[in-house]
Amino acid sequence: MKIIPNSCVKEEMLKVLGSSSINDLFDDIPSSIRINNLDIPSSKTQQEVEAHLRVIASKNKTYYDTPCFIGGGQPHYVPAVVKALLSRSEFYTAYTPYQSEASQGFLQAMFEYQSIITGLTGMDIANASLYDGATALGEAALMSYRINKRPVFLIPEGISYEKKSVLRNYTKGANITIAEVPYNEQRGTINIDALTSMMSSDVAGVYVENPNFFGVFEEDVEEIGRIAHDNKSLFIVGVDPFTLGLVKRPGEYGADIVVGEGRGLGSMMELGGCGLGLFACRYEYLRQMPGRIIGMSKDADGKRAFCMTMQTREQHIRRERATSNICTNEGLCALAAVIYLSWLGEEGLTDLGLINLERGHMLYDSIRSINGFERVFDGVHFNEFVMRYNGDAYKVNKKLIKHGFQGGLILEPFYPKLSRCLLFGVSEIQTDDQINGFLRVLKEVA
Repeated sequence: MKIIPNSCVKEEMLKVLGSSSINDLFDDIPSSIRINNLDIPSSKTQQEVEAHLRVIASKNKTYYDTPCFIGGGQPHYVPAVVKALLSRSEFYTAYTPYQSEASQGFLQAMFEYQSIITGLTGMDIANASLYDGATALGEAALMSYRINKRPVFLIPEGISYEKKSVLRNYTKGANITIAEVPYNEQRGTINIDALTSMMSSDVAGVYVENPNFFGVFEEDVEEIGRIAHDNKSLFIVGVDPFTLGLVKRPGEYGADIVVGEGRGLGSMMELGGCGLGLFACRYEYLRQMPGRIIGMSKDADGKRAFCMTMQTREQHIRRERATSNICTNEGLCALAAVIYLSWLGEEGLTDLGLINLERGHMLYDSIRSINGFERVFDGVHFNEFVMRYNGDAYKVNKKLIKHGFQGGLILEPFYPKLSRCLLFGVSEIQTDDQINGFLRVLKEVA
C-alpha cells in the first residue's frame, strides 16, 4: 500500500476539521498523562538497520545448530516443493477470500484439503481448517455442548497443559465444566474404570488422544468410544496425522468428531511456527461444525465451480446461528498440507510413520539403557515417550545445552505426579549422527 503524503494539504485539512493545530486532535487525552517524547534512539538508515539485525540474528541458535529431542510435538522435514508453490502470488495469503467466486483456484485447493483430511481420518466431512489443534479441541467441546445440551466435557489428565489452558478459556463463557479423567499410572493411557465412574447424564462429550501427550497409544480406544456412546455422549478423538498411515482411522472405531494439530504437514517452524487445526466429523453434525466448508458445484454455464457451501459465521446473514467466532482459517497452512501430503503420497505417509515409530523405540531403548534412567509407562508409544531420571533433570538439560543438544521436556511443573520425568521426542529430521551424539553426551552428563 503506497503512502500518500498530506503535508502539502495539512492546513486545509485542519481548517475543515475546525482545528488550529495537530495537537487539537489530542485534546481528549489529559495533559498529565501525555508523553512529550519517547526515549528511543535516533532513526537509522535501511542499511544500518539490516546490519544491526544481522548482528542480533547471529546470536540465535537454530534447531539444526542444537539438535532438539524435546517432546510435546516434534517438527518434520518440509520439502522445497512446498515453499516453491506456497510462494506463488496466486496463493500467497492465509486468508479465505470474501469474493470467493473470483478465487476458484484457492477454493479448489481448500476443497482438496478437506477431501484429504476426510480420507486420513475416515470421517464424512472436514472444514477448511481452524487456527491450531488447541483451538480445534475448544471448538469440539462447544460443538458437543450445542448438540447434547450437557454441561460437562471429559478430557484425559494426560494431555498437553497448553491445550488444557486454551480449552478452559474457550469453554468458560459457555459455563462448560472441564473434568479430567486420571491416567493409568502403569500404561500411561486413560484409566477406564475412572472414566466409567465419571460418566453421567451431564457429560456432553468424551475426548481422547491417540497417541496422547505422553506419546502412548490408547489401546482400548474402541472401548472408550463404546462407553461414551452408551452414555449418549459424543466421542471426540485427537490425532497425530503422522500415525494415520499405521493405525486405524478414528472413523473406523466410531469417532463422532476428530481434531488434531497439522502444523507438521508442510509448515515451517519459523520461530515457533503457526498452527493448523484439523477438524472433521460425521455428516449428521454438519450444521454444528465451526468454520467454513468449501463445496463443489456448477456455474451458470454448467461448468465445475467451487463455493463456500457452509459458513455459519458471526459476520454473515445467519450470524444469529453462528457456530463459531472464527471468521477465517489457516488457508496458507492448509494449502501447505495439501502440497506436502500430495508430495508424500499414501505409501510415503506409511513409510514416514514407520520411520518415526522405529526411531522413537530405538531412542527409548537407548536412553533406558543409560544408568539413572528408567521407563515410566509400558504402553505402546509412537515417536515420543516419558523417562524418569534418578537425579536432577534440570541440571542434565543444562549440561546437554552446553554440548549443543536440547534434552527432554521436564513434566513435573505440569504433572506433579511425574516427578523427575522428561518427555523425549524424535522424528525423521534428526540424523543418525545427531542421535548417536546426543546419546553419547547424555550418557556422559547423566
